Amino acid sequence: MVSNLVELRGLKVAFDGVQVLHGIDLEIGRGEAIGLVGESGCGKSVTWLAALGLLPGKATVTGSVRVDGQEILGQPRNVLEGVRGKRIAMIFQDPSSSLNPVLRVGRQITEALAIHRGLHGQAAKAEALRLLDMVGIPDARRRLELFPHEFSGGQCQRVMIAMALAGEPDLLVADEPTTALDATIQAQILDLLIGLRSETGMAMIFISHDLGAVSQVCERACVMYAGQVVEQGSIQALFDNPRHPYTRGLFDAIPRIDGPRQRLVPIPGTVPHPSDLPEGCAFSPRCSHVAIDCRTRRPELTAMDDGRRLSCHHPLGHHPEAHHPVDSTRPVEPRALEALS
Repeated sequence: MVSNLVELRGLKVAFDGVQVLHGIDLEIGRGEAIGLVGESGCGKSVTWLAALGLLPGKATVTGSVRVDGQEILGQPRNVLEGVRGKRIAMIFQDPSSSLNPVLRVGRQITEALAIHRGLHGQAAKAEALRLLDMVGIPDARRRLELFPHEFSGGQCQRVMIAMALAGEPDLLVADEPTTALDATIQAQILDLLIGLRSETGMAMIFISHDLGAVSQVCERACVMYAGQVVEQGSIQALFDNPRHPYTRGLFDAIPRIDGPRQRLVPIPGTVPHPSDLPEGCAFSPRCSHVAIDCRTRRPELTAMDDGRRLSCHHPLGHHPEAHHPVDSTRPVEPRALEALS
C-alpha cells in the first residue's frame, strides 16, 4: 500500500509564461489535517486548483500529482472526474457564488450523489437529508426544496460541505471556508469540520489566513510565500519556535487577547508580483534579517534536524521572549490576519 494519500512533487504553474508556483512538494497522509497559511497571492488556492485540473486553459501546469500512487496531472477528463468529488472534494471561499442560484438545494445535493455514488430517487433524497442533518441544517426535509438565496451565508457553507461529503471523499480541501462569515459562525464551521473529520476519518487541507483556526483544525502546517513553501512542520514546532522570518512576522502581526494593548508589528511591503520577483529570496525585500546572499541566491526547501522543512539561508534561532499570541491549544480572535491580506 502507498504510504501517502496524495503527493505533490515539483508542482509548477505559469500563466501566459509568468511563473506563479515554483515547485510545490507536499505529502498528505490518510486522515491527516494540514494547514496552508500565507497572505493573499501566495499561491495557496492555485496549488489545489492546479492539482485538480481546475485552472483555465491558459495555465501551464507541470510536475506530479499522485493519488494513492496514481498520477492524475495531465490525465484525460474521465480520469480527473473519477478523482474530483469522489476522492478529493473542495469547498470554496464564497459559498453563495458556488451554489447554482436557480436550482433547489436538494437537487444540487442529489446530483452530486448520482454522479459519485449512483444514488437516485428516494435513496438519493434520504441520503441528502442525512447529509444536511450531519452538517447541522435545521428542518432539513423542508429546506431541501429551498433555493440558495433562502439560506444565510453560514448555512450556504454548510450546504457546500454537505455536497462535498456526498462523494465520501478521502481528502477534503477547504479553501478559506470561514472568510465570508462572522466570528460566531466561523467558530461553528470550524467545530463542524473538526467533528466531521473525526467521524469520517477523511484527510483535510485547510487553507486560511487565520493561524488560530489552523491551530484548531490541523496537526501540520505549510507557510507559503510568493508561490513556494517557505516553512513546513508540526503545529507545535511552528507555534513554539517559527524559524523563517516570514512565519515569525505573521505571528508578530497577530494581536494578543490576554496581554497589554500594544501596537502590532506589521510586515512591511506586499507580496511581489509573480512577474517581478527579486533575484534571490522572494522575501528578501521585506525581511529584517536579510543578508547579501539572500539577495543573490534563492534558498531551497531543506529538511531540518527537528523534522521541519525550511527555505531560508539564515533561519532564526529560538527566541525565549517570543511567546507568540497564538498557541496550539488556544484560539485567537477570528480573522486576525485579515490586515495582512
